[in-house]
Amino acid sequence: MIESSTNTEFLSRKRFIKSLVLATSAVLVPSYLLADTAVNAWPYFKLKPLGRSFSLEDYYIWCSSPIWGNDGKVHLFYSRWLKTKGMSGWIRGSEIGHAVADSPEGPFQHKDVALAPRDEYWDSTTCHNPLIKEVDGTYYLFYMGNSNGKTNTKRIGIATSESLDGPWKRYDQPCLLPGKEGEWDDHCTTNPAFIKGADGKYWLYYKSWNTAEYNNMTGAVRGNRKYGLAKADHPLGPYHKVSDKPVIDFSNRPNNAQLEDAFVWRERNKYKLIARDMGFYNHEYGLILTSDDGISWSEPQIAYLDLKTYVTENEPPKHLKRFGRLERPMILFDKDNKRPKYIFGGTQGGAYDTATTFVFEIVDAG
Repeated sequence: MIESSTNTEFLSRKRFIKSLVLATSAVLVPSYLLADTAVNAWPYFKLKPLGRSFSLEDYYIWCSSPIWGNDGKVHLFYSRWLKTKGMSGWIRGSEIGHAVADSPEGPFQHKDVALAPRDEYWDSTTCHNPLIKEVDGTYYLFYMGNSNGKTNTKRIGIATSESLDGPWKRYDQPCLLPGKEGEWDDHCTTNPAFIKGADGKYWLYYKSWNTAEYNNMTGAVRGNRKYGLAKADHPLGPYHKVSDKPVIDFSNRPNNAQLEDAFVWRERNKYKLIARDMGFYNHEYGLILTSDDGISWSEPQIAYLDLKTYVTENEPPKHLKRFGRLERPMILFDKDNKRPKYIFGGTQGGAYDTATTFVFEIVDAG
């Protein structure tokens, strides 16, 4: 059961105390940031927890990408895989579902399966990481597929439809391939983030890492995840990488700092990116970065804190080792598509001891 913290004053006080801890603790804040804790310690988003809006008894749910439909409802494209496969089942048996609710608060009801693994294609083992976008009346469903149940065949692809209800046209090949052997992105392409840039082109940000580095490292997190950028004249591509170097790279920072699950948007002539922290501060927070050109990015600021700051839940069972963090953050804008209004994410827990969609309302930002 979730107990929401509805008293705004209490939440503000809690955040203030937490920010003081961040500003003075070398454990949570890297030493090279201690001189600038006023910028980095205070969360960018002031959030109101709306709670777990979508769960399924027999499935883990992840990667919740929302969009307003022409029917005035919120359509959610999400990853799901059978509970019997465990948390790691996403890489060898995920499919992309479609759910609908009357409002962002939910509750969402599963409607159909948009994409499932298909034999003898590049996405034959899993379909995961959905990101739904609309461009000029066509819906583009970006996603990651693989063909061997491992990370080294993860590739980004696109499906298209004239309706959020499908049918979805799928393509024989992914839209973005890894780099050549030895390059920083030779392992895979995954975690798509898509936007139309100020230059009129279509931008696709992607996560990857180096295979040799991944194979030779030890520890809980192997390899260093970075983000690259590719551009195209049409949402379907072809996409061409803007550089042989990543646009976001924390590999020169201590503790193998990195990030993943980026979501990118433009607001007031700036590019903004939220992502899951993977060791810059810790593994429980979200990060936000800003940029004037979408290529050179600011130092990360805390976007949101660990889930325990906002809600109180029962202790999880031992198999939910990531309990308490919000991953795959996605933003739903207001109906005018001008202002970020909600954050959707995947998080472990819920009534079935699996993983569910969790929604925050953005009360204030910046």
